[in-house]
Amino acid sequence: MPVGTWTSGDTGADARLRAQGFGRHTFLCGQSGSGKTYALGVLLEQVRLHTGLRIVVLDPNADYVRMNQVRPGVPDDVAAAWQERGPVTVLGSDASGAEPLRLRFATMPRAAQAAVLRLDPLRDRGEYNLFVRLMGHGRTAGVATVVAELAAGTPDERALAQRMENLGLLDWEVWAAGQTSAAEVVDAGASMTVLDLNGFKDPHESTAVCLDLVEHLWARRADRTPTLLVLDEAHNLCPAEPSGTMQAALVDRLIQIAAEGRKYGLWLLLSTQRPSKLHPQVLSQCDNLVLMRMNSRADLAELATVFGSVPHEMLDASPTFTQGEALVAGPLAPVPTLLRMGDRITVEGGSDVRVPDRS
Repeated sequence: MPVGTWTSGDTGADARLRAQGFGRHTFLCGQSGSGKTYALGVLLEQVRLHTGLRIVVLDPNADYVRMNQVRPGVPDDVAAAWQERGPVTVLGSDASGAEPLRLRFATMPRAAQAAVLRLDPLRDRGEYNLFVRLMGHGRTAGVATVVAELAAGTPDERALAQRMENLGLLDWEVWAAGQTSAAEVVDAGASMTVLDLNGFKDPHESTAVCLDLVEHLWARRADRTPTLLVLDEAHNLCPAEPSGTMQAALVDRLIQIAAEGRKYGLWLLLSTQRPSKLHPQVLSQCDNLVLMRMNSRADLAELATVFGSVPHEMLDASPTFTQGEALVAGPLAPVPTLLRMGDRITVEGGSDVRVPDRS
């Protein structure tokens, strides 16, 4: 699949990657200003055009929310091919104006529900056990109904209801109620679904919807639906040191997908500025490397350890890369290759804020 240009001296040619290479986990990294966000957009566009992969993008900064809009000036045949793949579904908070990004509490696994309540199975063993037993008695209701039922129960049940109220769960807009959840949207068959995680009042809402979706993909793994799960700013979603029960549950499932997902057709594409901030058990499972400009010698040394087959000289040249240049290695490329990313098909959602001129 074409992604840009390859140049050596005065000679240039189209740079193409092996589409089947995305049958392995991929790690894309580059410091701020390297063109990482733009490059990820190019890769996602070409994957959508040249494979039958279902693509799910977890987008913390609303950088990919305009992938349903073809950029002016794109050749007619390319624009037509893009439209033939069907609509790109963009989900977001009410403030975003997109289709609602929602989760359904009743269908979450019990452990995930408990994580939303920030119940630790050991530290909060009493409340945790009570919650699991109560939800195991056939309760399949939403949060508001559960709180109302608990508030009318025993003292222990009332204490659990207070926990849910104190966490502000009743005020979350992310609950589906009568709307469609993100997991249900993905199941409906869109070729690409972008989850705009930016805009919720409570940051725990975006973590919860990611946890719900990742748990759902794992629960349906036996369907073997080839799926590319994209984590932009992956260090925020899968950090080396998770914070809180919800993030820990999300990271644990991502570790499992990294280790076992390939045999079920679940593949990860992780994008970040800092490899050292990503959980090492996920990074170590990546076979493909897309490296853009990176000045941190510590991060480059870590990449040299993880991607031992890539010549160190090529990694060491990363600080000299210009914006848009990338070193690609692994199953995506026959040999480690330096290329320049090509033009986008869709409108780029994220861009730097310019310093204003003096008026």
